[in-house]
Amino acid sequence: MPNNITQLFGIQYPIIQAGMIWNSGWRLASAVSNAGGLGLLGAGSMYPEVLREHVQKCKKATDKPFGVNVPMLYPNLQEIIDIIIDEGVKIVFTSAGNPKTYTAHLKENGITVVHVVSSVKFALKAQEAGVDAVVAEGFEAGGHNGREETTTFTLIPMVREQISVPLIAAGGIATGRGMLAAMILGADGVQVGSRFVASEESSAHPAFKEVVVNAKEGDTELTLKELAPVRLIKNKFYQDVKELYKKSPTVDDLKALLGRARAKKGMFEGDLEEGELEIGQIAGLIHDIKPAATILHDMLKEYELAKKEVSNLF
Repeated sequence: MPNNITQLFGIQYPIIQAGMIWNSGWRLASAVSNAGGLGLLGAGSMYPEVLREHVQKCKKATDKPFGVNVPMLYPNLQEIIDIIIDEGVKIVFTSAGNPKTYTAHLKENGITVVHVVSSVKFALKAQEAGVDAVVAEGFEAGGHNGREETTTFTLIPMVREQISVPLIAAGGIATGRGMLAAMILGADGVQVGSRFVASEESSAHPAFKEVVVNAKEGDTELTLKELAPVRLIKNKFYQDVKELYKKSPTVDDLKALLGRARAKKGMFEGDLEEGELEIGQIAGLIHDIKPAATILHDMLKEYELAKKEVSNLF
C-alpha cells in the first residue's frame, strides 16, 4: 500500500501503533514494525535510562523502522531527547506540548518529526513548526485528549482542508473499515492505540487487557480537563473523580486526588479499582487479545474487503 506515509517512514502499510504509556514497550513496537507497520515506544511512562534500554532492545528485535512517542508534559524531557538522538532513533512523534520546542532540533539531527493535535488550530501550528506529518486525534481516543471534544470524523476533513503535510487519523480506529473511512475523509494513514493495548505483546497488565476486551459502549468518559483531559474506564477511581466534581474542586484538589503514578497502578500493575484505566471508546469493538501482527493483518484484510464492498455500492 505505497503512499506518502509509507514513503515517509519507510514502512509497508500506513498503520502506526500509538506510543501509549504503560502499554508500548519494545516488544509491542518491534512486533508492529516487523509486521509492516510503524511501532512506537511510549516514552511517557519511561525514565530516561529505561527508554534507552527499550530503544536498544527494539533495535535488536527489528531491522525495520520504529519510533518514539514523546509527550512533552512529562519531566526529564531534554534528557529523553538527548537519548533519542544518541541512540539514532529516526522517527519521533511529539504530543501534549508546543511543536516548536524540539522540531527544528530533531530535524537537524536527521529525525522525521510528527506532532499529535486535537484541533485545526494546532495542526496549523505544527505545520508552521516544520513537522513532517500531523496526527489529528479525535476525542474518542484513550489517554490524554483534546478539550474541544471534536470527533475524529469531523476533525480529519477539517484538518485536511487546512494543511498540506501528510495527515494521520487517530481516535476510534481499530478496524479495517474504520481505517478506510478515515482515509476516504482525507487521512493518509491511521494511528491505532486501544486495539494494540489488547495485544499479546502489549506491556499492559493482563487484568487491564481483560477490562478492555470486556468493555461496552458507554464504559468510558473524558474527564480531568482542568489537568490534562483523559478518557477513563468507569471504575472506582473514576467514580471518586465524579464525586469530587460535585464539590466544584480546584485544580489542586484534582491533583491531590490524582496523586502520583495512578496510571501505572492501573494499566501496568493491574489495580482495577484505584488505578487510572485509559482506553478509547472503540474498546466496545475489541473482543479478544491477539498477537500484534495478527491485529495489523486482520485490519488490512478488512480494509481490502471494505473497499470492494464500497465499490459495489455504485
